[in-house]
Amino acid sequence: MKRLLSGNEAIALGAWEAGVQYASAYPGTPSTEVLESLAQYAGVKAEWAANEKVALDAAAGAAFGGARALAAMKHVGVNVAADSLMSLSYTGVNGGLVLVSADDPGAFSSQNEQDNRNYARFGKFPCLDPADSEEARQFTRLAFDISEMFQCPVMVRSTTRLSHSKSPVEVEMPEGPRERKPLPPFERHSDKYVIIPAIARRRHPEIEQRLLEIAEWAETAPVNRIEWGDRSLGIITCGMAYQYVREVFKGFSILKLGMTHPLPKRMIHDFAGQVEKLVIVEELDPIIEEQVRAWGIEVVAGKEFFPLYGELTLARVREGALKAGLPVAPMPDQVEPLSEVTIPARPPALCPGCPHRAFFYNLRRHRKKVVVSGDIGCYSMGVLPPFETMDMLISMGASIGMAHGLKQAGAQEKVVATIGDSTFFHAGLSPLANAVYNKSNIVVAVLDNRITAMTGGQQHPGTGITLQGEEGKQIDIGPVARAMGVEHIWEVDAWDVKAVDDALKAAFAVEEGPSVVVVKGACVFTPYYQRRPTVAVDLDTCTACGNCFRVGCPAILKSDQTHPKTGKPKATIDPLLCTGCTVCLQVCPVDAIYETGGEEA
Repeated sequence: MKRLLSGNEAIALGAWEAGVQYASAYPGTPSTEVLESLAQYAGVKAEWAANEKVALDAAAGAAFGGARALAAMKHVGVNVAADSLMSLSYTGVNGGLVLVSADDPGAFSSQNEQDNRNYARFGKFPCLDPADSEEARQFTRLAFDISEMFQCPVMVRSTTRLSHSKSPVEVEMPEGPRERKPLPPFERHSDKYVIIPAIARRRHPEIEQRLLEIAEWAETAPVNRIEWGDRSLGIITCGMAYQYVREVFKGFSILKLGMTHPLPKRMIHDFAGQVEKLVIVEELDPIIEEQVRAWGIEVVAGKEFFPLYGELTLARVREGALKAGLPVAPMPDQVEPLSEVTIPARPPALCPGCPHRAFFYNLRRHRKKVVVSGDIGCYSMGVLPPFETMDMLISMGASIGMAHGLKQAGAQEKVVATIGDSTFFHAGLSPLANAVYNKSNIVVAVLDNRITAMTGGQQHPGTGITLQGEEGKQIDIGPVARAMGVEHIWEVDAWDVKAVDDALKAAFAVEEGPSVVVVKGACVFTPYYQRRPTVAVDLDTCTACGNCFRVGCPAILKSDQTHPKTGKPKATIDPLLCTGCTVCLQVCPVDAIYETGGEEA
């Protein structure tokens, strides 16, 4: 039976069909739905982890015990897990271990465009690169077989386009419910699994030999295939780029590589020898191209025509081919070129009712005397108008470390680190401990909205609910900070504008050691959020001062009425968007905003 599945759903299906017993992940677009989908299958223990390294470590422990295990994360998450990943390549595994890396060409929801095929080359383990949802399913199943065959971790590399687009997938209906079974007695292999220096030195030559064996297997592996056509032109490609190549270069010969590390050397040499001109089309880094050129094979067109950055599209591949003077298939007659459409700019904004709004409104008022170190999450939008209160942002959990370093280096301003609740558990504990230990006089603002909001609302240790809906243990951030030695802690209601400002001022006044302000208020899209009656503007009272516009709420609009003296537009509030958070009501200096007293928003 065929069904339309996204790449992430297909990866989950393939893992379940392969008999995966344990899976762990930290949510991150575009990888999130892999675990959300897998958690719905019977017989699988699926969990959200505190961060990506924790996820991979847990999956590794399961694989050492003989279970088939999977860890999933977005591409930058592999950076977090890399310490363990590099060692796992040396130790090998018992049960199959698959790492799903969802890369983001085009940086649609990420801070960079890194190509994680580099990790496979760096770590000396296989990487599979599916081109559609059916291959995502098949390659994930095969990845477990390869992992057990060669006793090594295997990366399945997806991209945003594959993860989120849908295509037909062959779905095998289960014969009956699958129950989780206990593992067999643990097989001790301390000569491999305990990777002390002496064992690492012995294992390295074995890893190099393993890579040669995998490359030999890849020569005839079903994941790599040649589609012969007109041999005046041959194209080597992989992943989603294959979908564009098969249309732009329709009728010509294509070598589609499903395994992008290690590469099948003989197969590539044979293909290159049977075509007149060789072209390589791949997204992001020239992983294949560099190796092919290093083998002395002439490539007439590669990254000089198909760019190193941005997501490849049909138009970009066609444009590159034309620039290279290559023959391309004509555009289908029935496809008419799109006319130019002007789309109005829609900058991202904090949602109506967002619990971060009062915090950034107040922080903006102290802007001249503070430096703000930001982090990854919804609160990243504090860098945008009307707040414009963020000076540094690089990666998850880095806000506290950067704030500490700046202050310890001699910064004269107060330094504030903003971090979310999920990010605090992900990578904020260690830098906070470091700040306490080194008596760093910084302010750490934990914006606790009780969810991992930016990736769609996933649970974490602070919510106490597991991925599969079980009641876990809820961890409270304030007591954690206090137990770590923070002496100055304030916990405030996120929608109490004055209380938030008072807490910030008190924290700024601390002269020794770090202080923590926990701004507590549930995300509007969670069941914890308490909606209130909407608010409205009395246009007769409104003076068009613009104060309410500074809270950056999409529900607050410019009305058609203007102030007779200044000519500035007065405010109005869209009742369909308003959630009744009252932040705008609290900042209005003339009490022109009032609660309607009607039904809750």
